[in-house]
Amino acid sequence: MTFQNPAYFLLLLLLLPLVLRHFLWNKRREAALPLATTQPYRHTPRSLRSSLVHLPFVLRLLTLVLVVCVLARPQTQDSLFKKEVEGIDIILAMDISTSMMAEDLPPNRMEAAKSVAYEFINNRPNDNIGLTLFGGEAFSLCPPTTDHAALLSMFPQITTQWQQSGTIASGTAIGMGLANAVAHLESSQAKSKVVILITDGMNNTGEISPIMAADMARESKIRVYTIAIGQNSGKTQTAVAILPNGEEYMADVENTTDPTTLQEIARQTGGIFYQAETKNRLSEIYKDIDRLEKTKLEQINYDKHYEAYQLFALLALISLALEMLLRLTLLNRLP
Repeated sequence: MTFQNPAYFLLLLLLLPLVLRHFLWNKRREAALPLATTQPYRHTPRSLRSSLVHLPFVLRLLTLVLVVCVLARPQTQDSLFKKEVEGIDIILAMDISTSMMAEDLPPNRMEAAKSVAYEFINNRPNDNIGLTLFGGEAFSLCPPTTDHAALLSMFPQITTQWQQSGTIASGTAIGMGLANAVAHLESSQAKSKVVILITDGMNNTGEISPIMAADMARESKIRVYTIAIGQNSGKTQTAVAILPNGEEYMADVENTTDPTTLQEIARQTGGIFYQAETKNRLSEIYKDIDRLEKTKLEQINYDKHYEAYQLFALLALISLALEMLLRLTLLNRLP
């Protein structure tokens, strides 16, 4: 337990004059009965009342001490602490192009990818994890952080609607998505830096090619694990448009994954290429990546600190009430 305002404990020095006054000054003012000798009373047992004569004063001191403790604001813990944890720096680079609404991974590729990524993040509490999204252009939704609650709270926002509504450009810019993820990890001091790139298409737009982005990752010693999600051939029913009544218009769309490019990205950066044709396979892939090497990171946590004055205040009230009760009953003294 700590105290927010410890300077208030200096008030305890004021108790010293009270003690001196009680045992010295008050003793002089007590009424006395002169006797020739006290010999007859030498073996008389002390009564309970005489034994407790100083108890009200002790309770008054205790009350004052407890009030000072309340003023000093006791708290249960510090608001800041540091600790070293085992972890790595990871960026999830996720494709949010409209093709991710294909339903070969129920309920669709987008929701399956989010669900498995959500579980992956929950299982790695000590890692710095960030999130990059890309369609025809790339942007960062969350920089690397150990505040996974904040990161996971953003998952409901991830949708292909941004591309369908024209908020981001159409197409699939794998190179831009990877370059955006690499930019977040370049300055990281972690010995192990990883990008998990998940897409269901081939690069067809963007100013940076996937191979150029892979070169950037290799120079920054970043491993890239690439995942091609969905079927790698044939057609899959996909929502391709939103009708005026708000319903999705479904059509059979050719699967256009580019495993060759994804394999090359993984090879150049020391990562691994995976093909996830089912949600179970996607879960297995993330479990495989979960076995990555780890390195020590310094984690700074800002925690809430809670006031703990309530117990001191309650004890002060009990002490004051008990003192008053004794003075008015058992230890009541006449002037």
